[in-house]
Amino acid sequence: MELFIGNKNYSSWSLRAWYLMSKFELEFDESQLVLDTPHFYSELKKHFTVLKVPALIDGDLQVWDSLAICEYINDAYLSQAAWPKYVTQRATARALSAEMHSGFIALRREMPMNIRAKRKIILSDDAIKDIARIDDIFSKQQVIYPNQWMFGDFSIVDAMYAPIVLRLKTYQITLSKAANSYCQHVLACPVLQSWITQALQETDIVDADEAGVDLKI
Repeated sequence: MELFIGNKNYSSWSLRAWYLMSKFELEFDESQLVLDTPHFYSELKKHFTVLKVPALIDGDLQVWDSLAICEYINDAYLSQAAWPKYVTQRATARALSAEMHSGFIALRREMPMNIRAKRKIILSDDAIKDIARIDDIFSKQQVIYPNQWMFGDFSIVDAMYAPIVLRLKTYQITLSKAANSYCQHVLACPVLQSWITQALQETDIVDADEAGVDLKI
């Protein structure tokens, strides 16, 4: 398998697929491309019609889109282990993943993932509502599974929300105690820490993702 990804500092969608595959210790080749460069598009054109990352090649199969890749990996390699065990849990986890996939537009627009940065930002009312919804999701799941992943064991839904946790850290967003506990659990994961370490070593700048004002440390 070959997984095409963008900059680890910025590419939140790349992280989602990479995180799931790495967390389950699957073997794959990683092809990293610098976002929004001629080389990025020329390389993807060799294999894909949709010129976005992440994108996966597995034999003759081409899969794009984070959630589609995660679902394929779950079906093909993980014997359904990447979703919660019980049908009611799976239904909720899928709903939350779909909500992340298609929602939180204001949050994603105003708070781009930027692991290297610590920023202050003035948020719109819509972004504040998005953060409140995130806090609610994290808090409710922590009541059921304290100091664990959203449904106890790591699953696709945790991969889908990991970039949100990183955004909340970058922009120093205050959360409820329960929601913060989930964030700390995610940030402590050695696999995610590996991604973060590599992101901190990158030097490329994507101007569109440099939001906010630097905080003095």
